[in-house]
Amino acid sequence: MLGESVLCPTLLRVMLSPMNNINEILNSFILQSKTDNLKWSSYPKEYLDLNMKVSFGQGVPARVSWISFLAPEMQTSNGFYPVYLFYKKENKLILAYGISETAEYPQTWPDEVVNNNKKINEYIDNPARYGDSFLFKSYAPNINSNKVEFVNDDNQKISNEIIENDLKQIINSYKKFVSMEIKNESSPISQGVFYLEKQLEDFIIENWDRTEFGKKYDLIEEEGRMISQQYPTSIGKIDILAKDKKTKNYVVIELKKNQTSDDTIGQLSRYMGWVKQELKDDNVKGIIVAGKFDEKLKYAKTMVPNSEAFLYEVDFKIKEYK
Repeated sequence: MLGESVLCPTLLRVMLSPMNNINEILNSFILQSKTDNLKWSSYPKEYLDLNMKVSFGQGVPARVSWISFLAPEMQTSNGFYPVYLFYKKENKLILAYGISETAEYPQTWPDEVVNNNKKINEYIDNPARYGDSFLFKSYAPNINSNKVEFVNDDNQKISNEIIENDLKQIINSYKKFVSMEIKNESSPISQGVFYLEKQLEDFIIENWDRTEFGKKYDLIEEEGRMISQQYPTSIGKIDILAKDKKTKNYVVIELKKNQTSDDTIGQLSRYMGWVKQELKDDNVKGIIVAGKFDEKLKYAKTMVPNSEAFLYEVDFKIKEYK
């Protein structure tokens, strides 16, 4: 039976600043693009669970300012991603299937995007930059009393709802494609899973009370200091050592960066054995959290009573694996 638990509403979600609506963001973005102000720190760092980056230029105002929406393994300078590109000379805001210019990422948008959408250099003559990115939507901003409104190529007003839905559509297709590629071990994108999981331990600790683990278990403190993370033993460091709120028994939590096998069960059982002997707990519990499990785990796990396994997914959920 496969039960599901969610660590928190969304793992690694960063709370947005008061400017958390895409229409508010674009209003500020367009207005600022018309100035020499290059500061971007007031903008959200995340949008719809993707990293959000904003640039108005470095040192001098850029001819094309941009907002990119990135999977964790991507960078604006090295990757592919949804992006707003504001071409100042043409007064065009383009929502694009972006492709980095600085470095050539080993993966790109799927054929359905490449074959069915114009490149920006086919839409704008001699664009200042990003001509090889693919056009998704184009808007022309009109400014009236510090309020930005958008029209299409036929000069028809575009509603805020359409703007928001356009962005959601391209982001959803991006997430779907990136998720498919992560499942392919040979894909360069799958390397991003390691980056995500490398952050998982710190995130769980920092947000303990908001996770499912925090509902059942307590972190251990000693002299006012939390000692649960990287708990030292004579045979290595336990990723997280907690205590059951009700029974007060210890809980060993191991977070794995790559595919888990019976070797992982062996490591977990060693730590559980150490806790049993050194901390005098005959009912210590073990938990594994990993991106995926191989078939060996099913059999190896049967040899370690009182253990659980959770699948950590790229959409930032964990599912109990039994």
